[in-house]
Parts: sequence; structure tokens; C-alpha cells
Amino acid sequence: MSNPTKLVINCATGTREEIPLTQAEIDEREAMAIQSEADRVADEEADAALVQLKNSARSKLVAGEPLTEEEAATIVF
Repeated sequence: MSNPTKLVINCATGTREEIPLTQAEIDEREAMAIQSEADRVADEEADAALVQLKNSARSKLVAGEPLTEEEAATIVF
């Protein structure tokens, strides 16, 4: 497997240079990818929890049961 590279363009001269990434740059990009995936998973979990909370509130309203503060907050803006 070849080493990842970056493209550096000198705007003054228009020259382009392909430079191999350092190990630190590779590590940083891998850490950013891991963090991005963790953020995506957390967002999906938060969205699913909100849907579940809204469904619970809807069920309680239909059944005439009192809502929790958290459930009420999902339907009152």
C-alpha cells in the first residue's frame, strides 16, 4: 500500500507538488475519522431516543395518562 499524499499548490507560480503525509498527519486523519464516526453514532442514538420519547408521549396522550416533563417538552414548543 502506498503512503497517502497531499497536493500542495503554489498559487503564485501555479506549481503543483504531491507530498507524502507524515505519520503524524496520517494519525491525525485517522483520529478525526474515528471521532466523526463516534459523533455520527451519537447523533443517531439521540434521534432514536427522541423518536421513542415522542412515541411514549403520544401513547400516554391517547390513553389519558399524565406526561413527564421530558415527554411534554417534545410536543410543546
